[in-house]
Amino acid sequence: MKITTIIENSLGNNQNLHNEHGLSFFIETPEGNILFDTGKTGDFIENAKALGIDLKKTDVLALSHAHYDHCGGVRKFLEHFDVQPEFYISENFFKNSNKYYCSDEKQNLDFTADDSGCRYIGINFDESFIKEKQLKIKYVNRDIVKVRENVYIFTNFERIYDFEELNPHMRFKRGNEYLLDHFDDEITLGLDTQKGLIILLGCSHPGVLNIVDTIAKRTGKNIYGIIGGTHLVEADEERINKTIEKLKEKNIKMIGVSHCTGEKAIQIFKENCDNFFVNNTGTILEL
Repeated sequence: MKITTIIENSLGNNQNLHNEHGLSFFIETPEGNILFDTGKTGDFIENAKALGIDLKKTDVLALSHAHYDHCGGVRKFLEHFDVQPEFYISENFFKNSNKYYCSDEKQNLDFTADDSGCRYIGINFDESFIKEKQLKIKYVNRDIVKVRENVYIFTNFERIYDFEELNPHMRFKRGNEYLLDHFDDEITLGLDTQKGLIILLGCSHPGVLNIVDTIAKRTGKNIYGIIGGTHLVEADEERINKTIEKLKEKNIKMIGVSHCTGEKAIQIFKENCDNFFVNNTGTILEL
C-alpha cells in the first residue's frame, strides 16, 4: 500500500511541486487506487504527473467534506480525464454544501474574508454535475463502509471531548438562516496495515480525538497512525497540549499532520512527539 500526498499547504524536499491551502491524497492498493480529496484549485493534477501518478487509473474518488479546499479540483479532474470512479461522499454532503465562514471581525486566513460578514467556502459543483459525468454516487449512510479489502470509510463521529468545540464561525445556509455547521458530512478513510489501522484525515472538523476514539471504539482495532488535517490551526495552546497528551495515551506510533494543523500546533508537536512529522506536498509513505 502506498500513500502519496499530492498537494497540501507546504512543500517538502520537492520544490518543483505546487502547494496550496488544501489537501489531496492518492492511495495505491492491490485492489485499486483511491483519490481522497482534490485540493483547492486542481493543481494536484500537475503534481500527480510530476510524481508519476496516473490519475486515469483512479478507481475511487472520496471527498472528506464539502469545503472548497478539499473539493476545488473535482471539476478540473472530471473534465480533464475521461474517468468514472466510484464516488463516495456522506449522505449529508450535498444537503449541507452551502457552506460559509461568518465573522464580525476582520480575518486573514485563507478561508476567510478580509472584512466582516459571511463568505462562501463551499463547493462549485452539484449532484447533477457528478451524474452528467456518469459517476455512480455511493452515499455513505452507515458508520463504517468497506470500500476495498483493508480500506474503510468512517463517519457519524461521536462528540466525546468537550474541549474539541465546533467553530462558531463555520456555518451552512438553509433558506435565509446561517446555521452552525456540525460537519455531519465529514468522512475519513481507514487503511488496515500489518502494524494497525492508519486514519487519513481531511480536516477533522468534528475533532481529531473524537474521530480517533470513535473509530477505535467501533472497530476494536489498534490505531497505528493518523495522517492529514487536524484543524488545530485555531486552537489555543491548552487544547493543543491536551490533544497531544491524549494521542500519547493512545500510543499512536505515526502522526503526520498537514493542511489545517497550523504553525503553532506543528511547533508544539515537534517539541513533544518523537513520532511526529509534517506531511508535506509530495510525501510518499509505503506500508
